[in-house]
Amino acid sequence: MIEFDQTFFALVALVLFFGVVIYAGAHKKAGAALDDRASLIEKELADAKKLRQDAEKLLADYKQRRLDAEKEAATIVDQAKSAAVQYAEESRKKLTETIARRTKQAEQKIAQAEAAATKEVRGSATDLAIAAASKLIADQKGNAKLIAQSIAAVKSKLN
Repeated sequence: MIEFDQTFFALVALVLFFGVVIYAGAHKKAGAALDDRASLIEKELADAKKLRQDAEKLLADYKQRRLDAEKEAATIVDQAKSAAVQYAEESRKKLTETIARRTKQAEQKIAQAEAAATKEVRGSATDLAIAAASKLIADQKGNAKLIAQSIAAVKSKLN
């Protein structure tokens, strides 16, 4: 005959347990719970993927803005350098013009001073020659006509 030992009763209990679980629809509830959990995970993954894409777009945008700002800064620096070079050239040109103008003015003043000194020396020499001639005339009182002509000739040649 068949012996009913503990293993047999354990098997019967297990079969009855599975029967009750299936009858109660626990497998459907477990499947639905797993499906809900899977859809929740899929939704979270989709959200995470969307957030990652948004973050990548934002990063690319900031990188582009940084590159644009660097280009603009380089342009500003180049313009400033160009303006500084141009200003230096203009300043150098103006300085050269000013020095040339002042040199010319100084040369003109020197030439005027030389001309004035020459005129003064000639005037003094003429006056001295006339005085000497007058003294000679007074001393010799002879040949007055010849001496007067000589004085007139000296005056015309010296002035």
